[in-house]
Amino acid sequence: MPNAKNTKLVSHIDCAGGGQVWVDGTTLYIGHMRAPAGTTIVDIADPKNPRVLARLELPPGWHSHKVRVKNGIMIVNHEVDGKVVPDFRGGLAIYDVSKPSEPRRIAKWETEGVGVHRYDFDGRYAYVSASKKGFIGNIPVILDLKDPAKPVEVGHWWIPGQWEAGGEAYPWHDFVEPKCHHPLRYGDRLYVSYWHHGFFILDISDLSKPKLISENRRSPAFPHPTHTCLVMPEPLKGRKIMVVADEDVAKLRPCPPAFSWVFDITDETLPTPIATINVPGIDPGANAPNMTGCHQPSERFTGTVIPFAWFAQGLRLFDVADPFAPREVGFYEPDAPKGAERASSNDVTMDERGLIYLIDRIRGVDVIETNV
Repeated sequence: MPNAKNTKLVSHIDCAGGGQVWVDGTTLYIGHMRAPAGTTIVDIADPKNPRVLARLELPPGWHSHKVRVKNGIMIVNHEVDGKVVPDFRGGLAIYDVSKPSEPRRIAKWETEGVGVHRYDFDGRYAYVSASKKGFIGNIPVILDLKDPAKPVEVGHWWIPGQWEAGGEAYPWHDFVEPKCHHPLRYGDRLYVSYWHHGFFILDISDLSKPKLISENRRSPAFPHPTHTCLVMPEPLKGRKIMVVADEDVAKLRPCPPAFSWVFDITDETLPTPIATINVPGIDPGANAPNMTGCHQPSERFTGTVIPFAWFAQGLRLFDVADPFAPREVGFYEPDAPKGAERASSNDVTMDERGLIYLIDRIRGVDVIETNV
């Protein structure tokens, strides 16, 4: 039986494993990890009895493991995930889901190379981690979806050294190739995680010309890649706070599992770490396998309690009301899926009712309620 604190299972959706879950109204959207499963759309008006409305498939060699929805528009990524089939390209597929049971594809923004990894979407603009011709590794690209049938690139940015076609000197021959992982917008700022190259804060008051404000690079001193930069919407203890999750994969050397950081960005030109977030009592040592520690926080939360998908440790709820001393206030540790040795909680989100949706990378989504 699952181990839990201040949480309770409402229902379980048996489906292929995935990379992202997203809720719009009373509809759950699931981005799957492996083809042919692409995207599943589920009615959760009655969370105790979820009902599948539609499924989209993808050809071998690709996956669409991320999904975002707003204003009746769904966007899903197409990214290389193996030996690809011909006549298919990476990018961002755009669907009309005004009727969720009948998703209708209306456009695709195509890329060169591996395609699109992660993105943010505010209903008008998409902030995308994409491969782009002439560049080494993914870079952040801003798309205007005012007319979803005709997506238009309005801006992009890169770390100097990525623009190979521009003749830039490449300084990382003895390190990990740079790649944008996850851009998140808050106001006129874009907070961009850049894998082993840390994170960057960009001024996007002019979307066509993003400008660097500051950066923070922790590798190789801390050998895990940076996954997500989540800005708290209100000041905490009078400070502007950002939670930065490192992902427990692609470690540069044997080390303890990844965790999350709390940064004070009151002075955004000098992001300063003030605390860390970790699961109490979990210290498997330097030889812990990948996917033991942190993966990512929910981009949606209420108050100061943030749900995290913590790979083998399941759902973890951390209260950052005191950003100098975050504390765990609840958790839900799911059973391992059939055929797996342990759980692999990959993503988590919340709906307007406060229900939490936790997806396993291998199989299944748990719908969870909490009293914190």
